[in-house]
Amino acid sequence: MSAPHIFNLRIYIEDTDAGGIVYYANYLRFAERARTEAMRALGVPHAGMIAEHGRMFVVHRINLVYHRPARLDDLIAVKTHILTVSGASLQLRQEFWRDSDSLGVLEVSLGCVSRDNGRAARLPAAWAAGIRAGLSEV
Repeated sequence: MSAPHIFNLRIYIEDTDAGGIVYYANYLRFAERARTEAMRALGVPHAGMIAEHGRMFVVHRINLVYHRPARLDDLIAVKTHILTVSGASLQLRQEFWRDSDSLGVLEVSLGCVSRDNGRAARLPAAWAAGIRAGLSEV
């Protein structure tokens, strides 16, 4: 099984509330960036899937459990694990880490849809194969 993709980012003042703690909704933005970079690293960038196949991913379900807060100037890592790939969906687990401290865990289910009508559509075969290459053990 493949190792998780790791995306590092620094926490800036724009990411925090008045107390210097990361605003809870920003974890969703961080996770989106990390997922995008994980797909790019697998050779299946979102822009390519849209341009070549007229398909894209949409979030179907998301669950985020917070363990500890990230704070101003922290360097955090988002580890993206691909759990399952099926005909028109993808399940991932994303972990937020500051050094050895777990900050939270996000589980997300993505659906593949047609850009033109928003209906479910099968993942293009090459994209599905590329994503399956990134399946990881959690």
